[in-house]
Amino acid sequence: MAVLDPAHPLGQLLQRDPRYKLDAYLFVLEALSFAQDSLGLGAEPPLEDLEPARGVEAAPKTRPGRSRRKPAERHLTGQELCEAARQYALQQYGYLARTVLAAWGVQSTDDLGEIVFNMIEIGQMRKTRKDKREDFHGVYDFEEAFCRDCSFVVPDPA
Repeated sequence: MAVLDPAHPLGQLLQRDPRYKLDAYLFVLEALSFAQDSLGLGAEPPLEDLEPARGVEAAPKTRPGRSRRKPAERHLTGQELCEAARQYALQQYGYLARTVLAAWGVQSTDDLGEIVFNMIEIGQMRKTRKDKREDFHGVYDFEEAFCRDCSFVVPDPA
């Protein structure tokens, strides 16, 4: 397990809100990348909809005539992130996905929303003016979502 500097914003968050383990926060960031890179989810939000990032310094400006090419920021809805998290967890942990997430304090899509909004508060994620915690409420039932396509085959002893 990696040691996190207690002065890092994530270290301070873990001390302030002990409901979720560091692995839960890292999982949500990985699920976000999975959604954008592997599933192709997300759309570039209009600039006027994006709220300024919290706790992060503005990027330095470039000289006239030079542009700093940064990939467009793609935004996911709460429902899209929840679905990406489900697919990513199943891909990474298979039948144990629900158990692994529960060990980190994540037992519902509401928990995913709490993690996202905690990360927004410390400047590790951004939101649009339309995003709310309620977007994550009851998106799916964990028991059903992580056993939806489960089938166990008992080998024939013959």
